[in-house]
Amino acid sequence: MSVCDVTLLCNYPKCRTKLSGFAWVTACSHAFCDQHGSGEFSRSPAICPACSSALSGKLDIVRTELSPSEEYKAMVLAGLRPDIVLDISARALAFWSYQVHQERMYQEYSFSRAAVRLKQLEKMLSQQNQSRELELTAMRGEIASQKKVNHNSQTEVVMEEYKRQYGEVSERLMERNRQYQKLRGLYDSLRLRSMVVGERERPTQPGHHDYNTGLARQAIPQRSPQFLSLGLDGDSRFFSCLEADGAKTFFQFSSPAQD
Repeated sequence: MSVCDVTLLCNYPKCRTKLSGFAWVTACSHAFCDQHGSGEFSRSPAICPACSSALSGKLDIVRTELSPSEEYKAMVLAGLRPDIVLDISARALAFWSYQVHQERMYQEYSFSRAAVRLKQLEKMLSQQNQSRELELTAMRGEIASQKKVNHNSQTEVVMEEYKRQYGEVSERLMERNRQYQKLRGLYDSLRLRSMVVGERERPTQPGHHDYNTGLARQAIPQRSPQFLSLGLDGDSRFFSCLEADGAKTFFQFSSPAQD
């Protein structure tokens, strides 16, 4: 960046705006904008806001135009000796050099403060990240424990459902067993009754003797009544299958073949 590209800034600590139009220049090589220069240098004695130097001389404070006209440029140094012109130019260049150096020092100071602030922020960020990691680890542990509790509760619910289904199945099985025992007793009673009736209707024949009574009897094969399949309504279906020919008898037995 060339010197021509450098723009003077107001040296007031809280201003630092680019100077344009008119500016206040002090003998201590500081420049101020028209607003702050008019406010600060209207009091007596005048004090430089940048370095607190006393400005009591007549030419210690000058309000100058930063973009003078061509006529002013042609006449401001006209008639002066070359050494005076060079001395004025050297002092003006020294003013610019001081302003550039001052700006560079200010930027370096701002950069150092920013670097320190950045380190502090990085340290704070690292501490916050560590605390967030700890909180995240704790939250993950809580989530895992909560999942375990939920899983246990779900397992308990499933077990309760299985127990309920098992109880229902057990009750149905016990009911079936009771029906089976009832039908079994009914079947045994009817079987004994049919055996008694069959023995009464069977004639005695020689060749076979009852060792207890001494009566001659022929061995007659016993037939059990034919039953239909039994279900929950076993009693009604059981007796419905026994009806035959006007419900005169429960069973019909075939007489044994006579020898």
